[in-house]
Amino acid sequence: MSWPEEPVIYEVNTAVWLGELSQAAGRRITLAEVPVAAWHAITPAGVDAVWLMGVWERSTLGLAMANAHSGLRASFVEALPDLRPEDVLGSPYCVRRYVVAEEFGGDEGLARARAELAARGVRLVLDYVPNHVAPDHPWVTEHPEFFVHDENGEIALGRDPYFPPWPDVFQLDAFSPALRTAATMTLSSIAARCDGIRCDMAMLVTNEVFSRTWGLPRVPEQDFWPEIIGGLRARHPETVLIAEAYWNMEWPLQQQGFNFCYDKRLYDRLVSGDVGGVRDHLRADPGYQSRLMRFLENQDEPRILSELEPEAAQAAAVVIATLPGATLWHEGQFEGRRVRPPVFLARRPDEPLDHDLAAWYRWLLAVVADHRVRRGDWRLLEAEGWPDNESCHRLLAWEWAAADGTRHVVVVNFSDQPAQGLLPVGWSEKYTDLLDGGVVFEAVSRLYVALGPWGCHLFVAA
Repeated sequence: MSWPEEPVIYEVNTAVWLGELSQAAGRRITLAEVPVAAWHAITPAGVDAVWLMGVWERSTLGLAMANAHSGLRASFVEALPDLRPEDVLGSPYCVRRYVVAEEFGGDEGLARARAELAARGVRLVLDYVPNHVAPDHPWVTEHPEFFVHDENGEIALGRDPYFPPWPDVFQLDAFSPALRTAATMTLSSIAARCDGIRCDMAMLVTNEVFSRTWGLPRVPEQDFWPEIIGGLRARHPETVLIAEAYWNMEWPLQQQGFNFCYDKRLYDRLVSGDVGGVRDHLRADPGYQSRLMRFLENQDEPRILSELEPEAAQAAAVVIATLPGATLWHEGQFEGRRVRPPVFLARRPDEPLDHDLAAWYRWLLAVVADHRVRRGDWRLLEAEGWPDNESCHRLLAWEWAAADGTRHVVVVNFSDQPAQGLLPVGWSEKYTDLLDGGVVFEAVSRLYVALGPWGCHLFVAA
């Protein structure tokens, strides 16, 4: 199934989701047995792909290590005060084998899930962890040459260059030719079972970062990802690759073959309310922008309503929903959940669900999709003020111009104060706001806008 240029992806915590479906059904539900209504709930109009986070077989050794780690245990209880032993499954990023966990229905269950999504025109995204594996992964005993070893000859724990090692994973040697061959085969085996792959901490295995982390003297001539992705493309040319990326590594990873990279910088600036910083970020080259993945939540970041007030979070959602690139939404975000359970857990706390907010999110996605807002050429608009009113600096604005002449103009007052400004939108006589149905008649080349705190427009020009 081919991918759209600006895909919308919906992330689901597989263990939590299946656990709640099982509780509701009074029996274990696997990926092969998910009810139609549950598929419908995670594939609202406008969603192009579902990321089933954490389907792979987890490590029993990693689980024991996690349960013995006081800091992790404290985070479990903080998120889930009535924690039970069976709630802790271990980390989905401490992978023992790239086969679907038996409790989730195995590879057969995953195939059924992929078919259900495909019948709805929705693609499937899965995880891959290139940097490390579980301590009981078969490679540990069968291929010790795949790993980094410490000064005592022991396999090193996985780590990044800035923090202490993770206690439950072993570090793969990204410079090892044998490991690279095996990694290519692993990635290809995952691609055979899905439509897109999200690569965990993808920058860690680049030559630059890996060399800095481990100080190994031998640096291969070719970087890790071009070699691995080249091998993948020979078998699965259509697979979309998404890089979890930080530390200004987005552009290098795009050049090394990733279709999309996390846009953590935009997330940070939105959460901090840095309107100028957001605008500066959006001044980057449109080609670069179109290969970023925008988000307000994921399994690693706090719930957005624990970071922003509700009105600010909705304004940020309009920003995310209408920018170029991929868009990621997180299951529970629409319903206003505020607790982000650690990925080790199979259960989350009960919370009151905001059904009105969920309806608003689904409506927003449907409006953007139905009106084909994100197509054509995108450009940032610089709002102008006048000598006694500089509130225009609170406005974020951009325009989409399609080849058929359709134009959409997005304006967001990303502040808790009113804002006014003039937008250089070109000549149109009528602007209809798709968000509230209002109509503005302005037969001029600059559009006047006035928005209350956190207010938004999504105009279609005629």
